[in-house]
Amino acid sequence: MRHLIVEACIARNLLDTSAYFWPGYVNGCINQIPHSVPAQVPGWSSFMKGDPLSPVMVNALVSSPASSLAELENIFELAVKGSDDEKISAATVLCGASLLQGWNIQEDTAQFITRLLSTPVPAEYSKSESHLINHAPILNVLIVGIATVDCVQIFSLHGLVPQLACSLMPICEVFGSCVPDVSWTLPTGEKISAHDVFSNAFALLLKLWRFNHPPLEHGVGDVPTVGSQLTPEYLLSVRNLHLVSSGNVHKDQNKRRLSAVATSSSVQPIFLDSFPKLKVWYRQHQKCLAATLSGLVHGTPVHQTVNVLLNMMFRNISRGKQSLTTATSGSSGSSGHVIDDSAPRPKLPAWDILEAVPFVVDAALTACAHGRLSPRELATGLKDLADFLPASLASIVSYFSAEVSRGVWKPVFMNGTDWPSPAANLSIVEEKIKKILAATGVDVPSLAAGLVILTGVSSPATLPLPLAAFVSLTITYKIDKASERFLNLAGPALESLAAGCPWPCMPIVASLWTQKAKRWFDFLAFSASRTVFLHNNDAVFQLLKSCFSATLGQNATTISSNGGVGALLGHGFGSHFCGGISPVAPGILYLRIYRSIRDIALITEDIISLMMLSVREISCTGLPRERLEKLKISKNGLRCGQFSLTAAMTRVKLAASLGASLIWLSGGLGLVQALFQETLPSWFIAVHMSEQEEGCQGMVATLGGHALAFFSVLCGALAWGVDSSSSSSKRRPKVLGVHMEFLASALDGKISLGCDWATWRAYVFGFVSLVVGCAPSWVQEVDADVLKRLSKGLRQWNEKELALALLEFGGVETMGAAVELIIEDQ
Repeated sequence: MRHLIVEACIARNLLDTSAYFWPGYVNGCINQIPHSVPAQVPGWSSFMKGDPLSPVMVNALVSSPASSLAELENIFELAVKGSDDEKISAATVLCGASLLQGWNIQEDTAQFITRLLSTPVPAEYSKSESHLINHAPILNVLIVGIATVDCVQIFSLHGLVPQLACSLMPICEVFGSCVPDVSWTLPTGEKISAHDVFSNAFALLLKLWRFNHPPLEHGVGDVPTVGSQLTPEYLLSVRNLHLVSSGNVHKDQNKRRLSAVATSSSVQPIFLDSFPKLKVWYRQHQKCLAATLSGLVHGTPVHQTVNVLLNMMFRNISRGKQSLTTATSGSSGSSGHVIDDSAPRPKLPAWDILEAVPFVVDAALTACAHGRLSPRELATGLKDLADFLPASLASIVSYFSAEVSRGVWKPVFMNGTDWPSPAANLSIVEEKIKKILAATGVDVPSLAAGLVILTGVSSPATLPLPLAAFVSLTITYKIDKASERFLNLAGPALESLAAGCPWPCMPIVASLWTQKAKRWFDFLAFSASRTVFLHNNDAVFQLLKSCFSATLGQNATTISSNGGVGALLGHGFGSHFCGGISPVAPGILYLRIYRSIRDIALITEDIISLMMLSVREISCTGLPRERLEKLKISKNGLRCGQFSLTAAMTRVKLAASLGASLIWLSGGLGLVQALFQETLPSWFIAVHMSEQEEGCQGMVATLGGHALAFFSVLCGALAWGVDSSSSSSKRRPKVLGVHMEFLASALDGKISLGCDWATWRAYVFGFVSLVVGCAPSWVQEVDADVLKRLSKGLRQWNEKELALALLEFGGVETMGAAVELIIEDQ
C-alpha cells in the first residue's frame, strides 16, 4: 500500500508538472544529450588537469555528467571568477548532463545553478543600474538551459522551485524595466537584448505557478486547494520558511539543506512588494481574470503604448481601411493615429508593454468580431506582438483565459475559409478518444451531436472567438527549438482553455494541431479524451469505479497476478505500444483530470460508495471462480466464514488504501477535514438500503467497518502525519476532536445511527485500534473527557484492553480513569 501513498504524495507535489507537459517536451534535452562520449574526446579528467574550456571540451563536458562534487565545484568557481567566455561555457556545462543525468551530483548542480542566478551585489559596486545588467549573458544561458520541463522537474524533485522562483523575480524586475537599446553578443554569435533576457526569465517563472488556469478555483471547506496556493506570493512564503533556523528545523536533514540554499542568496525574507513591476502585472492579471477589462484612460502613457503596439502589429493593413487603434475597443476612446509602415519597432520597457497588452488584444479581438479585421490579420498581428516581446504571450494567455471563461463572445465557424478547419482529422480524433477510454467503460459523446448542441443546428465545427484566435496564434509558431519554450508556455494554457469550453472544443483543437504536428497526435488525442470527464459527473464516477476494479483485479487469486498499482497506473500510452495507441489505465486518466473536477466535494461520497461496493464484492462475489465452486452455497448466499478472512482483509485494505489516496490526491487537507467533520458522520447516521439485503450480511458489515476505519486513519495520516513534525499537524486537534466527539456521543446514545450495528462496531474498534497502535500522538490531542467516554463505551463492548490503552495514551488527565479501570478488572 506504500506505493499508492507515494503516488498520491508525488501527485500533490508543489509543482504539478503533468499540467505543464506539452509535446515539445518529449524531445527535450534528455533525448538530445548523448549518453556516452568517445574515449578520444577530452572530458572531465582533462578539465581537472587544467586544460582550457575549448569548444570541444565544453561539448564533452555538456555530454557527460561530472563524476564527483570536486569537478562541479571547479566548474562553479569558473562560472563565478572566470572570464566572460569562461563564465558562459561553465554555465552551459552546468545545464548539461550533470543536471539531467548525473544522479549522484544532480542536487548539487541544481543548487549551483540557483546560486548563480542569485548573484549578490559586489561590495564595491556603486552604479545606479542593477549589477545584474553586467551578468546578462550568463544569466540568459542559465535560464535557457533549465527552461525544459525535464529540468523543472529536477528542481521540483529537490524542493528548489521556491528558491528558483525567488532567483528569477529580481531578474524579471530588472531586465523588464530596461529600455532595449543595449545588446550582448554570446560566444555563438547570437545577440540578445534586455527583452530576450526578460522574456526567457519570465516564461520560466510562469511555469513554476499555474497562472494559465481558468479563474475558477475550487476550494473545499476553509482550506484553499493546492492549485490556488501556487502563486508568486505562496512560493515566496515557502522560500522564507526555509530561512527559519530553529533547532527543530536543523534536526531534519532535508529542511536543513533547503535552509542552506535559501540563505545562500539572502538571509532576509523576500516579499512580492520587493518587486513592484512584477506586482503590478500580477495584480493586473488577477483583475483581468476577475472582471471585464476596463480602466484605460485616453491620453495616458498606457493608452499611448496601446496605440503604438496596434500600429506596429497591423501596419501592413491597407490604408483604405479604418485605422485600427483603441477606437475598436470598448474600453477606451480613439486616438486617430495613422499607421506608418516604415515606423521602427518601439523602444519600450517590457513591463510597460505587458501592461498594455490586454488592451491591445481586446481592441484587436473586438475589431475581428465586428469584421474590421480578418482572422488571418488577427493571428498575424498577435504573432508579431509575441515575436516583438515573447513574454507578451503571458498577458495574451491571461486575457484569453478570462474572456473564454466569461462566455460573451459568439462562436466562429472553423470552415477552412475564415478560420482553419479541423474536418480532416476530427473523425480520427474521435476514434482514438474512444480507444483511449475503452478500459474505463465511459461513453464518449458523439462529436457530431456535440456540434449540434454547441450551435443549435448541424454545422461545421465552431469555437468561441477568443479560443479560435488563440489556437490560430499557436499554429503560426514553427516547431523548432527556438519556439519550444514559448510553445511550452502557450500549450498548457491552450489545453486548459479548450478543456473548460463545452464539448467538443478540445477535440477540435486537437484536430487542428494534429494537422500542424502529426507526431504529437497521441498526446493531443489523450488531452482531448480527458475533457470527457470535465463536463460529466457520471463519467467521473465511472472512472473512479474503473480505478477500484483495476486495483482489486477481477477473478484473481492474488493481487500481484491481476490488479494492484500496476493495473491502476498501467504502462503509458502511445503508438509505440502494441502497434498503436492503447487504452489508458484509469489511474493515469484520473491523475490528468482531478485538478479540473468542478464538484470536488462530491468525490468523497463517490469514493466511499465505491469502496463499500468493493467490500461487498470481496465478501460475497470477489473470490476466484475455482474457489467459489468449492464453497457450499445456501439460499442466503455464501457461507462467508469458509474462506480466508486474512485474504479478504488484505483486499479490503487495498480498497481502503486506494480510497484514501484518491481523497488526499483530489482535495488535500480540505477534503480530509470535510471527511472527518461532515462526510463520515453523515454516512453513519444515514440508512443504507443495501445493508438490508440478504447474503453475506454480517461479513459485509464487519469488513465494511474495518475498511472505513483503515480508510479514515490513512486519510488523516496522509494529511497530518502520524506525529507533530509537519506544519499541517496543527490542524489535526480541532478536526480529530470533532470526530472523536461524534464517536463518543454515538456510544453514549445521544446520536441515533442508521448504519448496520456491525459496521459501526467494527469502525469504532478498528479506528481506535489503529490510532492507538500507529498514531498514539493523536490520542494526546483529544479532550480527556471525550477519551473517558470512548473508553467507557469500549468497556461496554467488552473491549477492556483497548479501553485501557486509549486511557494510557491520553496523558496525565486520563491516568486516574486508567487506574480505576485496572482496579476494577482486578
